[in-house]
Amino acid sequence: MSEIKVNIIDREGITHELVAPTDMNMNIMEVCKAYDLPVLGECGGMAMCATCQCYLESETDLPEQSDAELDMLDQAFFVKANSRLGCQIHISDEIDGITLRLAPEA
Repeated sequence: MSEIKVNIIDREGITHELVAPTDMNMNIMEVCKAYDLPVLGECGGMAMCATCQCYLESETDLPEQSDAELDMLDQAFFVKANSRLGCQIHISDEIDGITLRLAPEA
């Protein structure tokens, strides 16, 4: 089983270094929930609620945002230029070492 490291900065500014498996088809939202971080993920990862919004704080190259992700962020609160939905960031070797900050709760 291959694993990567994911750095999540919570809403209090504390960095959590998480280990995520690359062979389970998980996303950032699911990894955060597995570690009991305060990410709701109310829609179950369908890019329909923005309760897993986070800010990309590293130079990690991510795939382009889908229309569904862009549409949801267009309706979300606290959106910044580096906003992403955690449910749309899939765990893979390419994002090893990524740093994300949880967006404020709406």
